[in-house]
Amino acid sequence: MLSAVETRSVSPVFVGRTTELDTLQDALARATAGEPQALLVGGEAGVGKSRLIEEFAATSCREGAVVAVGGCVEIGADGLPFAPFSSALRALRREMPAELAAAADGQEEELSRLLPELGEAPTGRHDEEGMARLFELTARLLERVAADRTVVIALEDLHWADASTRHLLSYLFRTLHTGRLVVLATYRSDDIHRRHPLRPLLAELDRLRTVRRIELARLNREEVARQIAGILAQEPDPAQVDDIFERSDGNAFFVEELAVAAHEGCCTGLTDSLRDLLLVRVEALPESAQRVARIVAEGGSTVEYRLLAAVARLAEDDLIEALRAAVSANLLTAAPGGDGYRFRHSLVREAVSDDLLPGERSRLNRRYAEALEADPTLVPADERVMRLASYWYHAHDPAKALPAVLDASTTARRRHAYAEQLGLLERAMELWDSAPEDVRVTLRPADYTEGYPPCGCDPQTTPLRYLDLLAEAAVAGRLCGERERALKITKRALRLLEDDPDPLRAAWFWTQRGRLVQALARGDGWRELGIAQDLVRGLPPSEVHAEVLTGAANWSMLHEPGPDALVAAERAVEYARMVGAREIELNARVTLGGLVVDSGDHEAGLAQTREAMDQALAEGVVHVAGRAYVNLPSELEAVGRSKEAVALLREGVDYTRKYGQLDAEAWIWGNLSDSLYALGDWEEAATAAATALRRGQSAQPRGMGALQLARVALSRGDVAEAHRQLDAARAHFGSHDPVPQQRLPLARIAAGIAAAEGRVLDLRAEVTEALEGGVPLGTHRYGWPLLLAAATAEADARLLPAAQPGREEFLERLLGAVKSLTTDAPIWLAYEEWARAELARAQGTATADLWSPVVTAFEHLERPYDLARVRHRLAEALLTPAPGRASAAEDDRDRATELLRLAHAVAGHLGARPLAEATTRLAQRARLSLSHPPARTDTDPVTALGLTTRERDVLHLVSAGRTNRQIAEELFISPKTASVHVSNILAKLGVSGRGEAAAVAHRLGLFRAAPQDRP
Repeated sequence: MLSAVETRSVSPVFVGRTTELDTLQDALARATAGEPQALLVGGEAGVGKSRLIEEFAATSCREGAVVAVGGCVEIGADGLPFAPFSSALRALRREMPAELAAAADGQEEELSRLLPELGEAPTGRHDEEGMARLFELTARLLERVAADRTVVIALEDLHWADASTRHLLSYLFRTLHTGRLVVLATYRSDDIHRRHPLRPLLAELDRLRTVRRIELARLNREEVARQIAGILAQEPDPAQVDDIFERSDGNAFFVEELAVAAHEGCCTGLTDSLRDLLLVRVEALPESAQRVARIVAEGGSTVEYRLLAAVARLAEDDLIEALRAAVSANLLTAAPGGDGYRFRHSLVREAVSDDLLPGERSRLNRRYAEALEADPTLVPADERVMRLASYWYHAHDPAKALPAVLDASTTARRRHAYAEQLGLLERAMELWDSAPEDVRVTLRPADYTEGYPPCGCDPQTTPLRYLDLLAEAAVAGRLCGERERALKITKRALRLLEDDPDPLRAAWFWTQRGRLVQALARGDGWRELGIAQDLVRGLPPSEVHAEVLTGAANWSMLHEPGPDALVAAERAVEYARMVGAREIELNARVTLGGLVVDSGDHEAGLAQTREAMDQALAEGVVHVAGRAYVNLPSELEAVGRSKEAVALLREGVDYTRKYGQLDAEAWIWGNLSDSLYALGDWEEAATAAATALRRGQSAQPRGMGALQLARVALSRGDVAEAHRQLDAARAHFGSHDPVPQQRLPLARIAAGIAAAEGRVLDLRAEVTEALEGGVPLGTHRYGWPLLLAAATAEADARLLPAAQPGREEFLERLLGAVKSLTTDAPIWLAYEEWARAELARAQGTATADLWSPVVTAFEHLERPYDLARVRHRLAEALLTPAPGRASAAEDDRDRATELLRLAHAVAGHLGARPLAEATTRLAQRARLSLSHPPARTDTDPVTALGLTTRERDVLHLVSAGRTNRQIAEELFISPKTASVHVSNILAKLGVSGRGEAAAVAHRLGLFRAAPQDRP
């Protein structure tokens, strides 16, 4: 029978940690109330992190929560990709099978990258959003699982975490906003040296207000005494407590070891080295148990029983006796799953492992690898390939290690663990020259590398080349964000290709290099694309050829849209079709459709883009469909069809969120903000822009969100906020790769801020610089607002002495730009008339006859703010006396009054303070009243307008800013019926948009008070 001490080196009494446990309990309570919690628990090795988590887990379970624990797995020096999350999700699946199945419904294939039991991971092209997509789906899965029951996810030993695990944890901590969920992670603080990969993550998480960090201190003397009493089941001698406290320095694990050692009488002559203290426990075991301990130490964090038996090569009875001795001595413990063994504390495992001789370590790793090759079922299927690669590598056998490492890199890629894939490929490069030639010739290229290899050879019969490894590594580096490493890899590959020319492979690497140069903000990538185009010119069609042409067309669409870009896109589609590269073809067709719209053939271009999007949706080409949901609404907005754009953008939000396309979703939110602003829904536009900032993973879509927020702030007169958001947008976009769709709107906001602050000369400088950069074909949608802002500012500053120097030359430049800019849609024809009217006002020659057609043009467009602005200008012109008259005619004053009331009402509805103040000042100068005129009859104005009872109800809600969907919900009708009612109301009121309808209702005093917003 085992003695009491042998079974109780862990104290049954939980000592201290009251404050820390209270913090965890508070987090549990907050999570139960629906507020997700994120915590980090740090402390030195042996200080009691795991024991704290065990106590918290027990308490959580008693309160009805589900606790899922996952540990970072160390195999030699390698961490398994996503290991703690896989373990935790597996535990959740055991505890909540129905809930997890429901939460994962429809996304099983993608989520199987983390939990293979859900299905087979999909194959196909990998893109920059692949990992982000997996992360988003994981976050949504956890939120759904924790919707109705509190869930605690505990991840242990984060200091061993692989890069993919660290990235996923960071994402969850930043994005979990709903659900009864606690996510906590532990790590060894004493292991986090200056260059430890966890250190940047901890610094990042420290900046998040939503993450709480707990640092476990060592125990004080009183707590050490209580711990020793619990271990010994009796009050300890005070002198013994003093000795153990001094030697352990309050480290809970070392207190246990010293207490047991003292009780067993093995303190005499014991070295002061705590490592030696740990080894004394091992050396006291029988030789067979020591041998088993050494085997387990080299096998990883946990070693399965059958694998251990195969490596130990002991008779089963002897193995069990050896294990019983190690378990009884509290050296080893059964793994949580019950099918393997692990060291009770990792410090002991490290001490035993460090004590192995170099040859001994290699021999053990070889035995592990041979056992696993002989029987792959010895370890879980999702760990097998990675562990075999690690064992062979640490066995120092290049012939076996190289194929195993390459298999592991493919597995890592399929799980979107690109950082681990890159590390494994770099390990394969290290092994390449050492591996025998007869092994290398049996290796084959990977099943997928973005169109590589480009030689047209059969991957099944063509041996793998070192260059192929570089290709895989370059893509992995780009996808995991290690762009600097990827850039160096492409440089090495291109040097090799100088000695052994291969135009297609070289073109492929130059294309990759161009993408990396852009991502690293070191250029616009055109030089690299140009070299790639030169290399493929004249060669037979290939997938690389199609990819190069598609890249060139995409680049040109953003930088220099025009006939050359259109030709490049057409050739890209043609080549992709010839070689059967369907995804490249669909992507090129999205680009082509946009360029056709830019060329002026709107309907054909929109139809082409729509067709490509529909086919991408039907064929499940997610990244192309997501891109189409960004581009097609943008093209609709470019021709003034904002309502159509909004409907499509809302579809796109749902689609990209479903598939975890975070950057595409962020672009969609930015475009939605743009269209909602145009339609006069500024509150929702600001919300959409803020969502783009929050959801975007990369800088560009966040820049779009900041830009839209700057525009709303400027239009509302909040110049300081506009300035702040402009700076943020510029920082996100950077200066390395200026494109018109960013450069021109940024200049427009900067010019508007300069005008608001009275800095006319600065405004001219901004506009001049922007115009010198050019307004290429298809970017006139960004050029017209810039020209209008400049012309308006010059007109407002007409009489300022400081604005006179250089004024005429600047106005001439603006007029020349107005004459040259495209007007291929009614919206831009209206803008042209508006800009010409503002230039005339700047010269003092604007008349009501000039402004009336501008107002008429905008009355047929869905642009309430623009219409209000030109109505204000027409009113101003009407109130300007004709030559020879002291005042305006009475009819002109009446008309001006009506125009100002409409403009003022819209300004109030939108919160456009500068416009509201301008209309008020003009009315005051002209002695006009903007208040509602007294009712002339007792007739109900609603009836007089010809509105039905239902239309009256709908107008009431329109005036309160409700959307069609909200109106439908409130009146218990369908959104389509609500839309029909709104259209009828606009026709009866003779207005063109919801904002104007609300303004008419406000002016006529149709409703005493707007309905209260629902909670």
